[in-house]
Amino acid sequence: MRVRRDELLDMVLRHEGTPEVKVLVGVRRCGKSTLLQMFADALAERGVSRENMFFKRFDAFDIPIGYGAKDLYDELRAAMQRAKPGMFYVFLDEIQDVPGWEQVVRRLHTRENTDVYVTGSNARLLSGELATYLAGRYVELPIYPLSFAEYAGYRTDLGGADADDRMFADYVRYGGMPGLFAAGLPDEAKAGEVLDGVYQSVVLKDVAQRYGIRDLATLEKVSRYLFSTSGSLFSTNRVRATLRDAGLDVTYATLDNQIGALEKTFVLYSAGQERTRGKHLLRPRHKYYPVDNGFRNLANGFDNADRGAQLEGIVFMELKRRGYAVSVGQTPSGKEIDFVARKGEGRKMYVQVTASMLEEGTRVRELAPLQELDDAFPRVVLTMDWLSGGVTEEGIRISNVTQWLREQ
Repeated sequence: MRVRRDELLDMVLRHEGTPEVKVLVGVRRCGKSTLLQMFADALAERGVSRENMFFKRFDAFDIPIGYGAKDLYDELRAAMQRAKPGMFYVFLDEIQDVPGWEQVVRRLHTRENTDVYVTGSNARLLSGELATYLAGRYVELPIYPLSFAEYAGYRTDLGGADADDRMFADYVRYGGMPGLFAAGLPDEAKAGEVLDGVYQSVVLKDVAQRYGIRDLATLEKVSRYLFSTSGSLFSTNRVRATLRDAGLDVTYATLDNQIGALEKTFVLYSAGQERTRGKHLLRPRHKYYPVDNGFRNLANGFDNADRGAQLEGIVFMELKRRGYAVSVGQTPSGKEIDFVARKGEGRKMYVQVTASMLEEGTRVRELAPLQELDDAFPRVVLTMDWLSGGVTEEGIRISNVTQWLREQ
């Protein structure tokens, strides 16, 4: 069963017919292929002939060994000869494994009445020859796992006043990778199986093979450590020291390369620390978050510990999903602000995340960094409790996180 992703589909439809090559990027199995198929179906419903659509998935079993740019070019030419007059749509799914594919896409871009869409699960898609061939002639469309709003739209089985809380508890525990819902709602065993399959395919294929990493044992320990400690603020040197204390002696260069490779495959994201005044960067400390909270719980054996950190990761990815550039803030007095979110020119917001604001000590601690700020940008605290909502005397908004996640 497909999970409806109307907002993403609308995003792709808004770019239909534009001259740029549309590049959909995101972690493996986050829904890129399904989104392309939904887009093709929407075109067909509008009367576009299937003969005017070329759809090729390059991670499929039936792709011949050694398939390359010449094979793709020949198939495209044959399909174009069969097409009817009008726009010709090209969908190239997980294209990064086809040697020389950039040259084919460049030629497609020069062809009249041709609308091109490509997907990939590696940042090299836009950092290599494609960027050279298509400088300024492509648009990147990031695709993420299901948002809570998308997940809630799928959960038609729940009702009642506490439906959002129950749905959110499952979303926090299992995450929103679309494959979880192919055969109904997941339980812990099914979620573990699906998430581990995605994790293994990302680590073994997208990271190890593509970046030539041979020490898979170290790579797996590093990735699982970063997933399980998401939300902690540390430098690469601190990660190395912690791993060394646990018996894993890894060099700084190896660790840095492995973290970079995980980020390039979109399974791991980072937020760097900065001061809230100016753009002065501090020592290179970061928070790392898995693309989906299910991976954090997979690494921790689904023990459901540290709800605050899990909540923080969900809010971070939602800010990314909404198009914000996200960093970790620090006030002049040294207090940490969970997130400083920027979008475009002049748009900024400060976000604190906590499981509950009911205890007075927690309330004071979470509000204190925001109270230090003297600019006019929005300040918000997101929490799972329903009793703390409102606006403080300083104009700080306190909101329930499930309500905020449903906002557009």
